Amino acid sequence: MASLDHVDLELLAALAEDPRATVVALAERLHLSRNTVQARMGRLEKSGAFRSFERSISTAALGFPLEAFIAVGVRQPHLQKITAELARLPEVLQVHGLSGQTDLMTFVACRDARHLFDVDGRILGIEGVERTETSLVMSEAIPYRVSGLMELAKRDGR
Repeated sequence: MASLDHVDLELLAALAEDPRATVVALAERLHLSRNTVQARMGRLEKSGAFRSFERSISTAALGFPLEAFIAVGVRQPHLQKITAELARLPEVLQVHGLSGQTDLMTFVACRDARHLFDVDGRILGIEGVERTETSLVMSEAIPYRVSGLMELAKRDGR
């Protein structure tokens, strides 16, 4: 991804504050032309600066209020195949590869405890998965955020 300058960071900060802001509103707020904002938005999108907007959709609103992290231990030669199989499970929202005892940290959303039990069983049924350990999400203590990083990047002179 290309380096972000102070205008990019201001644009991203404005979008973080109001994700539904129009290009015209962003241009007015940042004292830029509409064409400049539009061009920068296109460049930011192409560079990978924006992640999936699905992050903003509540799983509870979709009928899946129970969230959990499932730590998955795997046999390493099967890692790529296991990741592909996990991607096929609609309840799997996100998977991270980790170092240490846990190989994959899987974030899932389910209807209820029985559904979570079934999802865990499907994960355990994937060839190469050796073990799982499930932790229920009790609350979101700090929601996903990058505003602090944007402020740090501005201070660092980006």
